Amino acid sequence: MGVTKVNAGSEWEETDIKDILKRIDDLTRVLKIILDDLNEVSRMLRVHVEPRFEKNMDQAPRLKGIGDLHKVFPRDLLELLDFEEADDYIIIKPKQYLGSENFAKVASIVRENLKGEYVSHGKESHFRVPRRI
Repeated sequence: MGVTKVNAGSEWEETDIKDILKRIDDLTRVLKIILDDLNEVSRMLRVHVEPRFEKNMDQAPRLKGIGDLHKVFPRDLLELLDFEEADDYIIIKPKQYLGSENFAKVASIVRENLKGEYVSHGKESHFRVPRRI
């Protein structure tokens, strides 16, 4: 979709950029709703795919802290990541753009080794690892 220009005498004026921005905002809101729904469906499906993980949550080993994660990631990836402890999760945020190869490596480690997930929230996107794995 291009910007339509209207000839007003000798001046060209752009038509309602505000309307275009409103449509983009509306689409962003709809995409967020879809993303939230997909995350919820994914969590529900994981209960069926990984029943021992959900049922044994109280008996699962607990990550003591960020130091436990440092043992799982290779040094080259550790240098690209920031870690933050929360009550139930450890949050992993990239310090910079990871690129597709490093992103795939981190995502694989988070999913397969740590039973975590990627949370897509624009600039606030991060990996989230449960304290109990």
